[in-house]
Amino acid sequence: MEFGPIPVSASEGSILAHGVRTGSRVFKKGRLLSAADVAALLDGGISEVIAARLGVDDIGEDEAASRLAERLAGRNVRKGAAFTGRANLYAKTSGLVLVDAERVSALNRIDEAITFATLRPLERVSPGLLVATVKIIPFAAPKVALEAAERLLADCPPLSIAPFAPRNAALISTKLPGTKDVLLDKNRQSIDARLNSIASSVTFETRVSHNLQALTSALHEAAARGCDPILVLGASAITDRRDVIPAAIVAAGGSVDHFGMPVDPGNLLLVGRFGGAHVIGLPGCARSPRLNGVDFVLWRLAAELPVGRDEITAMAVGGLLAEIPTRPQPRDEAPSVVPRAPKIAGIVLAAGRSSRMGSNKLLADIRGEPMVRHTVKAALNSSVGRVVVVTGNESDRVTNALRGLHVQIAENAEFARGLSTSLRCGLQALPDDVDGALVLLGDMPSISTALVEKLIAAFNPGEGRAICVATRDGKQGNPVLWARRFFPDLISIEGDVGGRNLLGIYGELVCEVEAETDAPLIDIDTPEALAAYLAEP
Repeated sequence: MEFGPIPVSASEGSILAHGVRTGSRVFKKGRLLSAADVAALLDGGISEVIAARLGVDDIGEDEAASRLAERLAGRNVRKGAAFTGRANLYAKTSGLVLVDAERVSALNRIDEAITFATLRPLERVSPGLLVATVKIIPFAAPKVALEAAERLLADCPPLSIAPFAPRNAALISTKLPGTKDVLLDKNRQSIDARLNSIASSVTFETRVSHNLQALTSALHEAAARGCDPILVLGASAITDRRDVIPAAIVAAGGSVDHFGMPVDPGNLLLVGRFGGAHVIGLPGCARSPRLNGVDFVLWRLAAELPVGRDEITAMAVGGLLAEIPTRPQPRDEAPSVVPRAPKIAGIVLAAGRSSRMGSNKLLADIRGEPMVRHTVKAALNSSVGRVVVVTGNESDRVTNALRGLHVQIAENAEFARGLSTSLRCGLQALPDDVDGALVLLGDMPSISTALVEKLIAAFNPGEGRAICVATRDGKQGNPVLWARRFFPDLISIEGDVGGRNLLGIYGELVCEVEAETDAPLIDIDTPEALAAYLAEP
């Protein structure tokens, strides 16, 4: 191919390499100049253009792109028409992109005139979505290069779509004492949404106790109904191959293929087999609607692709899911250049009506001081940088009870509408540079500075400890330390509730911090409870 300045008078049949304007006419790059074009350019006073002239061994860009696209488009891929050396390929169905990466790389190495780009392997696509593009760079491809590419692609196309096929799934949810059905209902909604998006559904559901015998029986029932996959969402996350869920699979006569996956969130996922069906031990993030490792596994199953140890471990590259609108990244939102202690603010909720007490319980005398003052001092004496006290009911009296303490008062005018309004008020009062908020209840006078410090020490979003909740004997209580990324979720809560539901949704980011006393479980709501508390030594 010849390329360079050409006299306009000799340019007929050449390809314009740079656009030219003459009067009101524009001759764009890539135009094959005709005799009329040459005359118009000459009439416009243009005597020279930058153009390309193909040789006998060159294949024009559109023909070359079209020939390659024809051979690149495999099953469920549609080839678009070529234009300016580009031919796009589109998905004809919903499914996963399959790419022979080695042959794609080999194709791109043949000649710099030939380029072919695809979506990432196993990317989820829907009908009409662009999945790949062929681009011939300099107006033509050498004939010898194009023929070499065609030989490379002769056996089978390196690009195809594995379509989603409907699956009848079973969902087995395990329960611990105190597990509420409303939480399991929400879990079911999340699983339904995932499966419905890939043409599948839950056709059998059961909820059983979190023990070996109950779960083994449930697995047998799901297999007898012909369900595949069998999804097991435990009340407690799988922590070892000998834990309840993997032990039940083995006890039922199945096998555990792999435990753990290099995808975050999704680390605690388990894959196994039982009775010819796939068994998936779901991690806590399955409760969240956001993209996570569970989706990668369900997509592969729906596309009838293998999901075993090799496939799971191969998910490592790209397994750290980026921060995108559908799923915020489980990491510090603004990580420091150098390590630093987290900036934690305290929020003490002290706006309630104390309807069961008969008077404002926060002002009740506890060891010579108002109840609320004990909670506030526990926060102030810790490494919490700022303490916001949310008041509402008898705001002036509560504020006066905190006289002499260095706190910020945030008065909640809507306190009668419930706890969520006080939580929202406190969060909105925090500065923009805090990494997290420790939420304390004003009616928990046994909370100690030591417990507050223990929660702060545990807090490390970079290592997956983005929510730290105080517990006693495995029971979750208060306070709770929330990373900043959860503030929007907390602010959006309505009614007389706090953020407890989010602990289930973001289960993999929760760190339970065991207290040395019953303090996380002790709140005082009635005169009888107050009397009993004061009677304790």
